[in-house]
Amino acid sequence: MKEVQDPVCGMMVNPEQAAGSSEYEGKIYYFCGAGCKEIFDAEPTKYVQVDAQAHRHNHTH
Repeated sequence: MKEVQDPVCGMMVNPEQAAGSSEYEGKIYYFCGAGCKEIFDAEPTKYVQVDAQAHRHNHTH
């Protein structure tokens, strides 16, 4: 399966190996780790906007 971008941190994630996923407005989002999923779940509209790039945080894996 093609990798997708974690909407919180921008990391590329294989959906089959993602640490978690959330559905928002009919679309499924995949996450690199539980922390990114929790951040998304708290404020999904912040990360689905066109300018989401400006809101991303940096972290290491």
